[in-house]
Amino acid sequence: MSSGQTDYFADPLGGLPDTVWDEIAGERFYSTALWLRLCGLPAGSISGGLHVDLPGGGRAALPIASVQREPNPNSRWQDLLTARGLPSPAPEGILVGARRGYLSHVMTTPGADRKVAAEYLLKALRSLPAPRADVPPAQVAMYLTTEDVLLLRACGVDTLPVALNSDAWIAIPEGGFEDWLSTLSAGRRNSVRREMRRFEEAGYQVEEMSLGEAHEHVARLLARTELRYGRSPDVEALIRSFRAQGEVAGEHGRVLLCSKEGQPPVAFCLFYRRDDTVYLRAVGFDYDRLDGAGEYFNLAYYLPIQRPGVRWLHAGISSQEVKAARGAVLRPLWLLDLSERSVLTGLDAEIRAHNAGFMAKLSASSPLIDRALDSELWDAFS
Repeated sequence: MSSGQTDYFADPLGGLPDTVWDEIAGERFYSTALWLRLCGLPAGSISGGLHVDLPGGGRAALPIASVQREPNPNSRWQDLLTARGLPSPAPEGILVGARRGYLSHVMTTPGADRKVAAEYLLKALRSLPAPRADVPPAQVAMYLTTEDVLLLRACGVDTLPVALNSDAWIAIPEGGFEDWLSTLSAGRRNSVRREMRRFEEAGYQVEEMSLGEAHEHVARLLARTELRYGRSPDVEALIRSFRAQGEVAGEHGRVLLCSKEGQPPVAFCLFYRRDDTVYLRAVGFDYDRLDGAGEYFNLAYYLPIQRPGVRWLHAGISSQEVKAARGAVLRPLWLLDLSERSVLTGLDAEIRAHNAGFMAKLSASSPLIDRALDSELWDAFS
């Protein structure tokens, strides 16, 4: 790298101090220094941070990764585009967004002009060298919100975004759990109360601790869950991974461990909290030892929602019907090819057809999901 040029891959924050990066990230947890340092732990792609100074003052930033062989299948743009019948850039390039978490943002310090910020970031991004000299540079943003797609397209990105998944958010009213419960249908309210009663009657005890303290339990229970779905995890590797995550997360990574008196834990829920929002990360179960007492719903939804001051539960991607049944709004997440000579240029009709079909399939899969879709955000590119 030439003298005077910023090394955006010096570390997961592009060399910025955590406090400076977090001023730019604001409330966006999956763009914070903590989360990006966690994303930098797994082998594979090299995590970095793209950041620029703005002419009117302030800064803008994006998480990035230099991709040659990305181990996370949810971040392999070539596989995802090919599965949708669309052409793809080469698999090597720059991933724009965090390697885990599945929610990416264009970030600016408060008060900065967001359009100017996006223009400066795009210019800096397109100046980065390709990971391989013999492969055209690919710069692909993944899991963007509709707002940020519109922003980047206003700065000259001429490709349309491709629908990847839905993002579930559950709003908790000021009155807390009981007010949230009142937003559900009468039948669903009765179901929630039944699940909570069965959980209590089963005699479960729930203990909260840090991920560092609970990492072995988390690893072993997650391995049991993986086995149930036909996968064969390396338990010792999982233990090492969660130990490392716990060391970085400190007290921010929280685990609810569920057990019965005198017995090893049968279930866990791992989450992070930032301000008034709980971000669900993982659940795991020893299915052979469960009582069938609503363990998943209690650990992943009802107990986090009851925490003081919680106003949002971010439940992420997948299992949309379960989340919609508990009041989630489903917002779209997009892939946007930012490459200057994108292979998706000129394919607007094909991309819109995919996006419309993706939303239609979601809508038709369940009346609950249909009602939960934020149609305005989906319709922007369908």
